[in-house]
Amino acid sequence: MFDGRTRLSRIADGVREDLLHRPRAGHRRAGSRAPRSGPSLVAVFLVALVAAVIVIVAQVPGGQQETAASRDAVAPPSPLADPLPSQGAGAAAEPSRPPRPSVAPLKELRRPHLFVVANGPLASEAVARVARVAGVRAVERADAAEVVLDGKRVQTLGVDPSTFRAFTPRPTARSDRLWRDIAAGELAVSFVLGNDGGMSLGKVVSTGRTTLRVGAYATMGMGAIDAVVSRPVARLLGIPRDNALVVSAPGADSAKLRRALLRVLPAGSQVAVINPVLAAPRRTVWPAGAFMTVSQIRVALTAAIGKLGRPYVWGAEGPNTFDCSGLVQWAYAQAGVWVPRVTHQQFVSGPRVPLSQVQPGDLLFWRHDPTNPRYVSHVAIYWGDGKMLHAPRTGDVVKLVPVTTRNFAGAVRISPQIAARVH
Repeated sequence: MFDGRTRLSRIADGVREDLLHRPRAGHRRAGSRAPRSGPSLVAVFLVALVAAVIVIVAQVPGGQQETAASRDAVAPPSPLADPLPSQGAGAAAEPSRPPRPSVAPLKELRRPHLFVVANGPLASEAVARVARVAGVRAVERADAAEVVLDGKRVQTLGVDPSTFRAFTPRPTARSDRLWRDIAAGELAVSFVLGNDGGMSLGKVVSTGRTTLRVGAYATMGMGAIDAVVSRPVARLLGIPRDNALVVSAPGADSAKLRRALLRVLPAGSQVAVINPVLAAPRRTVWPAGAFMTVSQIRVALTAAIGKLGRPYVWGAEGPNTFDCSGLVQWAYAQAGVWVPRVTHQQFVSGPRVPLSQVQPGDLLFWRHDPTNPRYVSHVAIYWGDGKMLHAPRTGDVVKLVPVTTRNFAGAVRISPQIAARVH
């Protein structure tokens, strides 16, 4: 399967020592994103969006965890906890479940392409200006904040289930039960957060003001967005109102459209590309300068192999803990190469190469998410000799293992120039 190009794969055993333990100057705060008090920037919202929002600290009550019989279902497996504010010690332990509210039926699907987040509420005039930009087909309001749930810093959206569903992948959008349950106050998390991040179905989290139960794995197809609640629940959590937009612009060059939106949005607004539409040159022969140098690849591989045995922590970016895409971004940064933070953006950071032609330093991708089979949900670094370096999931560590082809999505050779365009 592999062509044996392993000149970089036999790096001396000494590279396993942690020679690159020190963080790079100016690198974002490392670690597992432990809760902190006070205002925060949504710095990791869809690849380092900088917008002042609040961080909500949530605690998991002991002994209130339920394991689902199946992790593949989009719809919740069982009735969920009452999301209303706590009524005090005299409240009933098992409140009756209110009737599920109705949601509007799905009429059409709209693929999201850009995500806007602002320092405060976006006025109707600003939203109208965005809608009038050439190429924009639809705009959806949302509330955005980084919320600490189960000890993890989770990028969370408050949405209108009746309208937002149209901007999600088909399996998610078509589940009436899912959107009714979100409308009723339940929490939906991405498959990656649930399966790899250890936030199991049925787990109850509490802020002291309200309780939420993880009712479904439902990937929203927006990269770093890993949790969705209704807008009333967003109010209970303290998430700012109307500070975000989801923009659908099929056919428009995403890089150009991003610049156009920044010109009509209020100062301080940020725009991230979430499903890139790029006018990339169609090449069959790429110049040598389009890719990383041999020296850069060696540095990236040395950095990655030096982290063998370090724990997987969902959302972690190093230098001591990592998730799969965090390991990739950190290792390549040591070689002076910027790659996007989330897996599906790393997947468009260079040309595809056949698996039979992969070389050390290429990235390998998989589609493991049953809630959105098209979504690229895992990444590894090809090491050579049919082996790969990756951070698998919660409870595991960075490891060097044989390449597996189950649910394989493709291989990519990183081009620093293309990666720099994927905002």
